[in-house]
Amino acid sequence: MSAEIHRITEADIPGYHACLDVVARERRYLAFLSAPPLEQTRTWVLPHIEKNHPFYVAAVEGHVVGWCDISLQEREGFTHRGAIGMGVLPDFRGRGIGHRLLRASVDHAHQLGIERIELEVFVSNQPAIHLYESFGFAVEGTLRHGRKLDGKYDDVLAMALITDFK
Repeated sequence: MSAEIHRITEADIPGYHACLDVVARERRYLAFLSAPPLEQTRTWVLPHIEKNHPFYVAAVEGHVVGWCDISLQEREGFTHRGAIGMGVLPDFRGRGIGHRLLRASVDHAHQLGIERIELEVFVSNQPAIHLYESFGFAVEGTLRHGRKLDGKYDDVLAMALITDFK
């Protein structure tokens, strides 16, 4: 079965929230360990929809199985930047869904004139690092022992994709 990639809609928010919670509770990939309450998630997503920010979901048979969003900076001097958040449910990894979500989001950001797309990724998440590198993201720095969870450290890579539209 193939995943449909589309811009998030208000109707997708509960499915996105559930997907986000599953990935967060894995305690391996995201900076938080559970999704915020549904209404807080809705409050965060709706401005992305209203402002045409890049925010895509992957759906299989109507169920959200992954997402990729790029939160755009709105402060003067930083409006050329956006930060990625993404995840895919465990049973759907390794099928190219993350690649398709990232492609849609990066293309959308470029259409908006976003010149710098940045992210942080745990060094232990090698599949994600390879995905980002395949898009041209470069490591800008390492936060040694950037996370300490369950008594174990993980370094955090700061990565960015810079596009010069000039």
